[in-house]
Amino acid sequence: MRLFDSWGTLSNTGQYRRTISGIGSGTLNNGYRRYDTTWRYSDDERLLTYEAGDLVSGALPWSSSVRLGGVQVSRDFGVRPDLVTYPLPQFAGEAAVPSSVDLFINGYKSSSAELQPGPYTLTNIPFINGAGEAVVVTTDALGRQVSTTVPFYVTSNLLQKGLMDFSVAAGTLRRDFGIRDFGYGPGVTSGSLRYGLNDSLTLESHAEASDALTLGGVGGNLRLGNFGVLNTAVSQSRFDGNSGQQVSLGYQYSTRHYSVSYQRMQRRDQYADLTVVDSPYLSLSQRSEQLTLSVSLNGWGSLGAGYFDVRAADDSRTRLLNLTWSKPLWRNTSFYLSANREIGDGDWAMQAQLVIPFDLHGTLSMSAERSKIGETRQRVNYSRAVPSAGGVGFNLGYAHGEGPDYRQADLTWRLQSVQLQAGVYGSSEAETRWADASGSLVWMDHQVFVANRIDDAFVVVSTGGYADIPVRYENQRVGQTDKNGHLLVPWSSAYYRGKYEIDPLNLPTNVQSPNVEQRVAVRRGSGYLLEFPLSRIIAASVVLVDAQQHELPLGSRVWHEQSGAYAVVGWDGLVYLENLEEHNTLHVTLADGRTCQAQFTLDMQQEQVPLIGPLLCQ
Repeated sequence: MRLFDSWGTLSNTGQYRRTISGIGSGTLNNGYRRYDTTWRYSDDERLLTYEAGDLVSGALPWSSSVRLGGVQVSRDFGVRPDLVTYPLPQFAGEAAVPSSVDLFINGYKSSSAELQPGPYTLTNIPFINGAGEAVVVTTDALGRQVSTTVPFYVTSNLLQKGLMDFSVAAGTLRRDFGIRDFGYGPGVTSGSLRYGLNDSLTLESHAEASDALTLGGVGGNLRLGNFGVLNTAVSQSRFDGNSGQQVSLGYQYSTRHYSVSYQRMQRRDQYADLTVVDSPYLSLSQRSEQLTLSVSLNGWGSLGAGYFDVRAADDSRTRLLNLTWSKPLWRNTSFYLSANREIGDGDWAMQAQLVIPFDLHGTLSMSAERSKIGETRQRVNYSRAVPSAGGVGFNLGYAHGEGPDYRQADLTWRLQSVQLQAGVYGSSEAETRWADASGSLVWMDHQVFVANRIDDAFVVVSTGGYADIPVRYENQRVGQTDKNGHLLVPWSSAYYRGKYEIDPLNLPTNVQSPNVEQRVAVRRGSGYLLEFPLSRIIAASVVLVDAQQHELPLGSRVWHEQSGAYAVVGWDGLVYLENLEEHNTLHVTLADGRTCQAQFTLDMQQEQVPLIGPLLCQ
């Protein structure tokens, strides 16, 4: 449930459960279970978000988040989708004469510009990541070209120089989430900070505190020129009189052809954070280490490898090795092969899969698996996704191997107002049938709307009471207005200036639409009433004739006495008039200076623009 206005959004999540039939311990869960209740307000100007209630604290890659009941203030770059927070390369030079410049990124033309004599800087760089090569080509008026090649490295782990990202939270730890409605523990505080010192170094810091815990740490991300990014962090904690340390070290490098990533985290002594303050039976691992590698083999597909090593608090050790290979085949068909093994325990487990898409008709996938103990299993699956605009989707699956065969089938029907699902899965020995209906109820502009589930923002389009008006969102038709002139668009993206259009062809001829296209951005978790002003005009086309039943000459000037408006007689004595009343008087001045007068009565309730006449002007 969400309630929103200019003061922010108040949201609540929960579940009401009632056992329909059957007995057992499940009946103990009957009733309403509250999950989160949160008020949230985003300041678009300062890029800040304020939260109060149930929330999740902010964290860094080397720290942990916890559920709190309290308040939090954080930087929110999400309110500015157009803002690029990480540093992009800039290319500068100087032109001696008027020239044109072309920028190529990794062999593809990115932009062109006309230059005047003097220095220039190219900043219109596409959103890229990893290592690459830029070529700047300048061409003068005589066609002479100068080409400059510049290597670069871009990573989204950094912040632009001077940018700051932070979050500060204070409250009480949430206890028994999903089990109790109101379970809160000791009071705690948590804060994280990231600051772009320059375009190559971003500093980080994190702190936590409670009655029994104090924790502080610093870290950073450093771009090593064009040779990747190094990250490191050190933190110290003291919990119940025992101190401990944590050290984190990592490295990432990626290009178009391969990427490598390494991350290691080491904890010693009695290191602790807020995740263990209210959980006496929980302990943090002593060490975690991972190394991943991916390589593009061009026509031979892509190869990936990963090594993971974790030493738990009880000194037990788990080491995993994973290998994957994928290759595109004919007509978007793909082949996948994966193998993984727990080092020191068991054999290799392997899986091979072939995926064949049939455009809009669905996708067929076939796979064969072998477990680490030698059991084999074959699977076949055919599925069709539900169209985003509504329709029917399905999923059919069958698996054969050790043990009973497994079967599944489900159907999804998405309507404008609800999504219906039903299916069956299991074996011949144990089969489960299920059904589901999901949707939303929205109250806005004195009307209740029924729609599919709304997870983010939405827009209600209003055409001022006119029904059956087609509406398009981002050039795609999404429906038409109901009898009250409303249509709910449930899938708008927050803070994105989406384009909404109405098609006025279905409007009566006496209704004007001064604006048929608008762009609007909606706050996160909120809705917006988008009004297209339509006005009904009282108009008529009048044929004026003289005493001899000849049409008045072209260009004669007509003055409407009631509105004071002027018009001009067109071909065949036809004149178009707006803003008319029930009784109307026309004064006509002919080209030779003569004048005449005509009167007529109009039905104010008619839906179309009538043709009146021939009307005698005398």
